[in-house]
Amino acid sequence: MTNPELRRQVINIYKELLYMGREYPLGYEYFRTRLHRAFSSQAKLQNDDEIRKGIARAEFVKKGLYYVKRYRALKQRYEENR
Repeated sequence: MTNPELRRQVINIYKELLYMGREYPLGYEYFRTRLHRAFSSQAKLQNDDEIRKGIARAEFVKKGLYYVKRYRALKQRYEENR
C-alpha cells in the first residue's frame, strides 16, 4: 500500500471492527479470526480505488454490527419488562 492516508484508514476501520466484534453473537474469537482472514485476503491490493472500495465494504459491515448491537440491546430491555 503506497498511500499512507489509506493505510491509516484501513488500520482504523480494522480496530473499530475488532472493538465492535466484542459483542458479536457467536463470540469474539470467532469474529476476530474471520475479520483477520477477510483483511488478510485483501492485503495484496495496490490500486487506491480498490482499497477505497474495500474500506467502503468494511464501513458497511460496521454499520451492520451496530444494528445487531442495537437490536440485541432493545430485545434484552423488552424481555426484562415482560
